[in-house]
Amino acid sequence: MYAIIETGGKQYRVQEGDVINVEKIAATEGESLEIANVLLVEKDGTVTVGAPYVAGATVVAKVVEHGKGDKVIAFRYKPKKHVRVKKGHRQPYTKLTIEAIKA
Repeated sequence: MYAIIETGGKQYRVQEGDVINVEKIAATEGESLEIANVLLVEKDGTVTVGAPYVAGATVVAKVVEHGKGDKVIAFRYKPKKHVRVKKGHRQPYTKLTIEAIKA
């Protein structure tokens, strides 16, 4: 059994027991939350596709930790003008463990 969920403007294919990194969610570590934006559910070979979401389907996930991703460097320069701009960015994320898929 698997589902495709939407959170943070991205879509993820999840099964029970999966650990995924999603865009930062305002929830405390150890808290359990339900994701209602379920786009597709596959159960026993039967695929249910929502329009846009599957009615009554939720995914229960537990927040494992919050963190920051790897640093991405944005560098630009103008040749012969002594213009150098270097910026770094670390995207925050939330690590989730999928506990159950309710369809």
